[in-house]
Amino acid sequence: MEVAIIGIGLIGGSFAKDVKKLHPYAKIIGLDQREDHLDKALELQIIDEKGDYASLSSADLVYVSIPVNALVMELPKILDAVGEDTVVLDAGSTKRLICDSVSEHPKRRNFLACHPIAGTEFSGPTAALEGLYQDKTMIICEVEKTAFKLQERALTLVQDIGMRIRYMNPVAHDKHIAYVSHLSHISSFMLGKTVIEKEKNERDIFDMAGSGFESTVRLAKSSPDMWAPIFEQNKDNVVETLEEYIQNLTAFKQMIEDNDFENVHQEMSNTNKIKQILKGIPLTKK
Repeated sequence: MEVAIIGIGLIGGSFAKDVKKLHPYAKIIGLDQREDHLDKALELQIIDEKGDYASLSSADLVYVSIPVNALVMELPKILDAVGEDTVVLDAGSTKRLICDSVSEHPKRRNFLACHPIAGTEFSGPTAALEGLYQDKTMIICEVEKTAFKLQERALTLVQDIGMRIRYMNPVAHDKHIAYVSHLSHISSFMLGKTVIEKEKNERDIFDMAGSGFESTVRLAKSSPDMWAPIFEQNKDNVVETLEEYIQNLTAFKQMIEDNDFENVHQEMSNTNKIKQILKGIPLTKK
């Protein structure tokens, strides 16, 4: 099996590691805009060789894990370059604009729109983890537009690396993911900003920061190069979630100002049901 990975960072590199574990003799070709990422991926034996778009014609599977703004521009070119029997998967955190970008492409049948719900706050090839995808969910959009034998190949590999599969249309995906992923990243970035601006003495921050702060602000270490384009592509949904979030923050602030701590307690008690919602989802620790 020959697999091309476009974007050798956390997501692409981890996928390469899992493929190699399943198929030790698979040939992994790496493509990345940054030469140092490719050099490091070779050094770490994440990939077997460097490639370019000309390399894609012989690949059985291409996995594209680049920022979503680049994905919209590059995906048509990638489909131009692949062979008739190549299946292309993406890992974009938005889906509507990505799907729209190739909706009329002659090789639309070669593309399977995906979003792996997996990751950490780290980036680059050194962040790649074997087993990152184990027991995580892969969202698949517009599966009916992918040739059956190609989707079968891709879905088999996705399941073999330990992922659950969930089907969703691109519009619904972008709306739901704004709540459970995009909003949490914005909250983390803004909490980090608030604390940094208030606490000018960094030693005070580190001396007083406990595990609660660390876990809440963890996502603020994520790559702005990846996340700013996500917020741009999913702007309408992100704004809607922010408006609801701000309303809840404002109402909570008002309760505290009014010394209405009975309702403060009730609000937190009501929200405790998040424990049941998340039951069964493993929470990893560093």
